[in-house]
Amino acid sequence: MSNWTASDIPDQNGRITIVTGANSGIGLETARELARKGAKTILAVRDRDKGDVAAEDIHSEIPNSDIEVWILDLSSLQSVKDFAEKFKKEYDHLDLLINNAGVMMPPYSKTADGYELQFGTNHLGHFALTAHLFDLLQKTKGSRVVNVSSMAHNWGKVNFDDLNSEKNYNRQEAYGQSKLANLYFTFEMQRRLKRAGKSSPIVTAAHPGWTATNLQKHNKLFQILNPFFSQKPPMGALPTLRAAIDSEARGSEYYGPKGFKEIKGYPVKVDSNKLSKDETIAKQLWVVSEKVTGVEFKIE
Repeated sequence: MSNWTASDIPDQNGRITIVTGANSGIGLETARELARKGAKTILAVRDRDKGDVAAEDIHSEIPNSDIEVWILDLSSLQSVKDFAEKFKKEYDHLDLLINNAGVMMPPYSKTADGYELQFGTNHLGHFALTAHLFDLLQKTKGSRVVNVSSMAHNWGKVNFDDLNSEKNYNRQEAYGQSKLANLYFTFEMQRRLKRAGKSSPIVTAAHPGWTATNLQKHNKLFQILNPFFSQKPPMGALPTLRAAIDSEARGSEYYGPKGFKEIKGYPVKVDSNKLSKDETIAKQLWVVSEKVTGVEFKIE
């Protein structure tokens, strides 16, 4: 079987997609390829100037691309709500929601709502965003949600007694917790959709392997090793794109590079660790996520 590449993406005209964190890295490349195929692509970014630079980058390569830059700060639940309400006023359907944005191993800090930055941004912000947009997603035939996780989920464990890492902050473990949470969210949402008999959306996940991006700015070791082990963002975006587009993909499937240790390579279906499949933890995280975000996320 031939390797899956961006050339395998079919025509996307008439489809609307949101890519969070689309101003750089794999988010930018994901948005670029969807725009190249004709999708109306919303670059959901925290920094307007960086978003405009990304949009100009795409336009310079694809002059007829249909892209818009919208402000979304996933570390602010109010910003998430405002973004979703604005989107629902302007559009009556949503084909793809790609929850890509994230922060990786920063010094300890909190979101606007008081949650540890990585957990609050990488998981809670995307949980709330998906919940706010769910009504559009479920009425859009063939819609899909993609949660971008990481190999770092293997480092993670959801500590319900210290979700904010206030007792002991280890930036690597906190990042792993947030990426494991992305998978719990993926699998639990798909289970709830199945129980409710919903065919749309389906929920998939992806990880980019070892891809050199701005996400690694807080980790000097990654910056030193990148020239030897990493792949470029266009390759790192392929698992996300396949999870979003491949007609053979099914709910709860997880995509990543097929190379050694899933570090790099063309995208294939991969497996997450055993802990990520614990349904009891996933259900508890769902309930906690609703409580701390104040967003009811019913699928029925």
